[in-house]
Amino acid sequence: MIKTKLYNVMVKPDILERTKIVNFLSANMGEYGDPKPIIRGAISHALKEQSFLGGFVLTAYNDNKISGVVVVNQTGMQKYYPENLLVYFAVDKKNNGEDIKKELLEQTIAMAKGDIAVHVEPDNPLLILFKEAGFTNKYLDLRFSMPKKK
Repeated sequence: MIKTKLYNVMVKPDILERTKIVNFLSANMGEYGDPKPIIRGAISHALKEQSFLGGFVLTAYNDNKISGVVVVNQTGMQKYYPENLLVYFAVDKKNNGEDIKKELLEQTIAMAKGDIAVHVEPDNPLLILFKEAGFTNKYLDLRFSMPKKK
């Protein structure tokens, strides 16, 4: 059985645990992940460390080792966009247990205050898990990136 720990504005991970969480996400997100500075930023947002809205970080442990991590940021929006954005969801590549994924997602849904959005690439295997849990693809997500100034 896995144990979970919730981090938020009231309970924050220490520097060592935060580093473990960032390293875990970086190692286990594979092609769907982001560079470590971006992961740190999402965690900082979830823990409301600046003028961010907050959210939470949910970690799963198996034998005192991280076996899964979820990062959720609050968006400050509602009705026209979900109140929460599930930014990162990863389980240990070595123990890619469906039970851990399902439990983490169930707890994430229970802890989120309001609706949840998640951005998933069409070939990401997590898409099936999210759809089975009731997530729908109501819209196509289009993005425009501003050109970098030279």
